[in-house]
Amino acid sequence: MRKLVPEALTQASFAPFGDVLETGRTDHPTYPINNGFTQRYHAMSAVRADEEGVILSIFETSSFGLPLVIKMLERHPKGSQSFMPIGSSATRGFYVVVAEGGSAPDPGTLRAFAVRSGQGVNIAAGVWHHPNIVEGQAQQFLVVDRADPASNLEEFTFPDSWETVMLDPATAD
Repeated sequence: MRKLVPEALTQASFAPFGDVLETGRTDHPTYPINNGFTQRYHAMSAVRADEEGVILSIFETSSFGLPLVIKMLERHPKGSQSFMPIGSSATRGFYVVVAEGGSAPDPGTLRAFAVRSGQGVNIAAGVWHHPNIVEGQAQQFLVVDRADPASNLEEFTFPDSWETVMLDPATAD
């Protein structure tokens, strides 16, 4: 059994998988708009949606509980997918599990990231990832992705003989 402990989410550590959505990044322009009442953090990430439009959705995710056995990953080969916490749950963090790989995820490249309050992610097109992972109560996310998600979804289930467990970082050894 392989143990996976979430690491801090930074743009540098997450770059192979997509972009971190947060204020305070120095790699994108920032400027005031609306007569100075709004600060625009411009072009934090590019949204990709081959052949279809881009839509906004709200996902409400319940907790899988931790520790969590990673049994499957999914990917969206024709478009990126962004997750930004919203509503009363926006002050809580969440977790993102990603892996490299072509037609199947490479289990040796699995990484887990602890997304803190004030951060979101844009997972690049084609990146293998686990569905949203939250702790405790259900959490809502504003999701930006391709208009036809049914034709933009591939899932991979790991064999029963292969097991990776994502640990709660607060209790990990």
